[in-house]
Amino acid sequence: MINPVWLRSFCTLVELGHFTRAAERLHMTQSGISQHLRRLEDFLGLALIQRQGKQFTLTEAGEKLYCEAQDLVDSLSTLGQRLGEDPAYEGLVRIHSPGSVGLKLYRKLLRVQKEHPKLAVDYRFAPNQGVEESILRYKADIGFMTMPSTLTEIASQPVGSEELLLVTPASVKRVDWRALLQLGYIGHPDGAHQAGLLLGANFPEFQHVDMFRLKGFCNQVSLILEPVSLGLGFTVLPAHAVNAFHNFEQIKFHRMEYSISETLFLITRRHKVIPARVKTVISLAREWL
Repeated sequence: MINPVWLRSFCTLVELGHFTRAAERLHMTQSGISQHLRRLEDFLGLALIQRQGKQFTLTEAGEKLYCEAQDLVDSLSTLGQRLGEDPAYEGLVRIHSPGSVGLKLYRKLLRVQKEHPKLAVDYRFAPNQGVEESILRYKADIGFMTMPSTLTEIASQPVGSEELLLVTPASVKRVDWRALLQLGYIGHPDGAHQAGLLLGANFPEFQHVDMFRLKGFCNQVSLILEPVSLGLGFTVLPAHAVNAFHNFEQIKFHRMEYSISETLFLITRRHKVIPARVKTVISLAREWL
């Protein structure tokens, strides 16, 4: 690799056009500038300048090197400053969450991004296990899960809750155990866990969603209720996802005798320093949730 100190000396020499002035600018001796130039030429195996007494002109290789090197030298000179900067509304924030949380947060975050164009939001929908894996592998800055992480590398903090709703076709006015068995179940990635919470609390017959005929499965949160709206089965979803469904008149949600809400957990990599832009999103998400 080319020594960046040699490049800085070379670029300063070209800009000032004089060895003495370049040495003064860099607080070096003139012989130090000459030594850096010689080492750079030896490393490249090319002459970079042609001397005419105290003056010099660039060779073709020297011109090319200067054009390539000046941006690199400028970038290196401000690297420390840029690393120390920590703006609250600039940079990329990567967020992973189950779809129901994303339906509540994503549009709000886009409005924030529109107000602060230097902020970039990368939002991915994933089930709990996928969110946890993304945080563990440093593929996301923050995540939201409907259960606390069990991994020692991940910190979990409760930030809100979502009510779970039993959702059937609109034609079903009242649900009991027999009606659910007849309807059959529409599955989704977090469905077994959510159905277990709500149905387990309200139906003594319930043991697992495998007790119902599986009538379909969908991993896209905005489409999970499509088969339900067509009369193909029932499902259990958080209220955020139910309220966002576009064909709301074709479904019916049923509140059970025992209401169940899932606690939402913010998860981050334990001991990882959180940048200001990520803290901004965390603060907003806490407020919205």
